Formats: sequence, C-alpha cells, structure tokens
Amino acid sequence: MRNQRFSDVIREPHTGLFFRKGGNTVAPKGRLILLHGVGSNEANLAPLADALPEALEVLLLRGPLQIGPQGFAWYQVNFTSAGPSFNQEQAEASRQLLSRFIDALPAMPTVIAGFSQGGIMSASVGLTEPEQVAGFALLSGRMLRELEPHIASAERLNSVRAFIAHGHQDNVLPIAWAHEADAWLTRLGVDHETHFYPMGHEIVAQELADFSQWLTDTLPLRP
Repeated sequence: MRNQRFSDVIREPHTGLFFRKGGNTVAPKGRLILLHGVGSNEANLAPLADALPEALEVLLLRGPLQIGPQGFAWYQVNFTSAGPSFNQEQAEASRQLLSRFIDALPAMPTVIAGFSQGGIMSASVGLTEPEQVAGFALLSGRMLRELEPHIASAERLNSVRAFIAHGHQDNVLPIAWAHEADAWLTRLGVDHETHFYPMGHEIVAQELADFSQWLTDTLPLRP
C-alpha cells in the first residue's frame, strides 16, 4: 500500500479556495480534483489516493463555507421528509468558484469527483462546463434538478464521461437519487458507468477499484 503525502494547505489566489496537492510522480499524466461532503474537510478524502492510479496529480479542495471548527461545505443543506432542502445561491456560487479554480490551474486532462455534496458539485461542474474536465464522478451523490437550465448542449457534452457509485443501504441520499442521475445522464447522452454496492453512505474498496479503472479509461494514464 502506498502512503501518498499531501502538501500543506495552499490558497489559490484567484478564487481564495484552499487545497492540498499530492502525487507520486513528478510528471503526472492527469489530474483528479476531489471534493469532500458537507461538514467535512479536504483531509477527509486523502486516504482514497493510495488506491488510485499513480500517474495522477491529486488535489483535495476545501469547501468555501465553514460550518464547524473543522467542518466545511459547498452550500448549506437541511434534510427533510420531502428530501434535501438547500441554498441554491450558495450552490451556484460554489459551482462558479470551482470552474474558476480549474481555469486557474495549468492545463492537464482533469477529472472532478466527490463524495456526497462533493459529488453533487462535481456533476454540476461537469454538466455545465464540460470543456474543463474529461469526466466527473458522483460517489454517493446526486444531481441537482435545479441545474437543468445551466446544462451544456448535447454537442458540448459529447466529450465528457461520468461515474456513479451508490450504496443500496444509503440512508442519507437514498439510492433513488442514483437511479435518477443514471436516467438523466442517459437522456443527455453522456457516456457513463453506474455501480451499486452493498453499503451505506460511505466508500468501500470495490468502489475504489472500479473508480480507479474508470479513471484509467478516462484519463491518459496508461504507460
């Protein structure tokens, strides 16, 4: 097992977003941007990097909204009996912030992915600015219905791929959200894979193995 190390926290000057940078090669062939879920922080997803392809540059981003001593978010959300209720203005501001962050980076084939709310934001970027990324991944996430007016044309979406992973026992974002995302991507004509696992609202080893293979197929990581 590799033990990938990440940098101290870096502040990107154009957006003010904080992130950590990691990688096991001086000449990465692709970039993975990882976004944490609500109430967590950028260090939460660091252990995932050890199970992913070595040719990657990995960036761990911190959400712009602080909601606890070590807890951050991309937007405020409340879970109700009718489903998640969230701050649409904050979600849109974070989407634009992430797009500007990617623009500020040196050019490199890039995938944006995240867990839960981080996956939601990854889909929001990939579906509205597909030229910025080769693919996006929702790990126990969903797609925001409110995003529909902003989604890129079918012609622009031809170049982007997607990965959906969800647990059968997810009690935070029930599996119906993954089925909805899968059907939506099919209607949009977005090339994608959808995987379901015997898990709750979490990330498991088989999921990481499948995600790693998808990254290898999506980014130019092969020797």
